[in-house]
Amino acid sequence: MLFKDIAGQTVIKQKLIASVIDNRVSHAQMFAGPEGSGKLALAVAYAQYISCTDRSIGDSCGVCPSCLKYKKFIHPDLHFVFPVIKTAKLSKPVSDDYIKEWREFLSLSPYHSYQEWLTLTNAENQQAGIFAHESSEIIKKLNMKTFESEYKVMIIWMPEKMNIATANKLLKMIEEPPDKTLFILVSENTEQIINTIRSRTQLVKILKIDNQSLFDTIKQKYNFADEKIHEIVRLADGNFNKVNQILKSEEQGESTDYENFTKMMRLCYSVKIPEIVEWVDQITKGGREHHKNFLIYSLRMLRENFILNLSSEHQQNIVYLANKEIDFARNFSKFIHTNNINQLHDEFNTALKHIERNGYDKLIFLDLALTTVKLLKINPQ
Repeated sequence: MLFKDIAGQTVIKQKLIASVIDNRVSHAQMFAGPEGSGKLALAVAYAQYISCTDRSIGDSCGVCPSCLKYKKFIHPDLHFVFPVIKTAKLSKPVSDDYIKEWREFLSLSPYHSYQEWLTLTNAENQQAGIFAHESSEIIKKLNMKTFESEYKVMIIWMPEKMNIATANKLLKMIEEPPDKTLFILVSENTEQIINTIRSRTQLVKILKIDNQSLFDTIKQKYNFADEKIHEIVRLADGNFNKVNQILKSEEQGESTDYENFTKMMRLCYSVKIPEIVEWVDQITKGGREHHKNFLIYSLRMLRENFILNLSSEHQQNIVYLANKEIDFARNFSKFIHTNNINQLHDEFNTALKHIERNGYDKLIFLDLALTTVKLLKINPQ
């Protein structure tokens, strides 16, 4: 992973590079930031830069033997720990049991989410964790001598999924690691990590990707009109995972999402409760990725209908609606106005977060629909 492959984060990249050049690499660091910010990719790029045998002032060379191994995530001095699931065959799983799937996961994109990892490992409805026996594996690996590089690097993704036993066993290793050992903990919620672990790491705060960097990256990767890219950037809100979800929704299921959205809005406005319950039963037959795509699509449709309702002079700004969507919006948009758009957005966004966190889908969608019934009845004046 090269720094140049990661959108934005210019200041963080410069600080990480400077720490290597100035020989100020802290032995335990916490890369903390929101989903889709590229923090895991930054951790890998940082480790690769440290190990690169021909690095420049700005990035790894990408072609030395070390970089080529990092490209495939197979460098012998690079170790990963991440949440795994228990199965009938694996009652005491460790990360190495899932290393093939993990390398595939890293190869798919520089941007990663916990939910996507669960989906890849067919564990969407199960709880993954970093269990106590993992700590023994970490200690064993890091007590070995380096094979090729100056540093041994241990990247722990989602350390908030460590149970207490695991964390306690790692305390001494993190506080007093073997010489030339680097811990990088990559977290989305540091408050869920025990304080004794947090206090032993140097915080590297990763912010959302800035809009201009997000725009430039999308424009470089896809042949889209600027207006469409601006729309994607607004919806993504600094999260590159959301960019991928928006594009995936377009490719795989927007027609179905359109049918589900228009049916939901008609039933909610007409207050047809039995039919709403049937709609919930129908839409929850799909997997969580389909649920997420529908909610992302719905957020976009709400925003476009709101703009259409503002005034006729804003209609030319609706550049992200297909013909059938525009036909529906002409009649529906009057019900999306300044008195309910913020609440509607918050409700759909909250539902999306709950789905991503493995909430009970039927309850989430039923609650969303019943709340939408009330919000559509709010007077625009």
